[in-house]
Amino acid sequence: MGPTDTRRSSERPRRYLADESVHLQVVLDRVERMREHGPDDLEPVLREVNESNVAFVPGARYAGITIMDSSGTVSTLGGTAPCARVLDDVQRDFGEGPCLSAAWQQHIIFVDDLTAEHRWPRFRDAALHRTPVRSTMSFRLVADDRQIATLNFYADTAGVFDDESIELGLLAATHTAVAWNMLQRDRQFRSALSSRDVIGQAKGMLMERYGIDAVAAFELLKQLSQQTNVKLTDVVARLVGDDRPS
Repeated sequence: MGPTDTRRSSERPRRYLADESVHLQVVLDRVERMREHGPDDLEPVLREVNESNVAFVPGARYAGITIMDSSGTVSTLGGTAPCARVLDDVQRDFGEGPCLSAAWQQHIIFVDDLTAEHRWPRFRDAALHRTPVRSTMSFRLVADDRQIATLNFYADTAGVFDDESIELGLLAATHTAVAWNMLQRDRQFRSALSSRDVIGQAKGMLMERYGIDAVAAFELLKQLSQQTNVKLTDVVARLVGDDRPS
């Protein structure tokens, strides 16, 4: 190994660390901005995150996140181009494809040349016909009882994703998973606060109407929930909503 090779070998990890740090900061900035403004819609912030993912991963032209819920419904979030949604629609229609395989079977799925792909023939034929995509990479983001999500990268040319693309794609997926978890926790927190406010209103209404204290009002709400087999939050929402003037 000559002097030039030695220099490149020593500089490569430092450049990766610098690139990784910058990308992570960009992702966290997007999330923090959303948390400050408090929108309920994840779509715009995840699209911005994916735009930074595309810029970060060599060869990537588009990106999107595939979501599968417990009922098997497939949807798309944060797609940077219409083809991301089209490819998810194709996978949903045929029940096969790289994103679904990454979600259910393997953590990473790599397609070097879609025209030569034989693992998902129906998906391949439809994808080739309906989109310009010829290479894909899919990385599992999250997997729990409620949903499974994958981060997907797409390119219009075969053979553009190399080992560096896969390595940086994995880093991008790790950063996106951090952002995803932060966004989900924030939404859960906001939902919990909202539910608490509505429960407080419902308790106040029952206390005033029946001359009971807060504990008794809450017990009454729980009984209504159990008797009607309706979630407590839905019971109080209906109660508060029915009492408001139309």
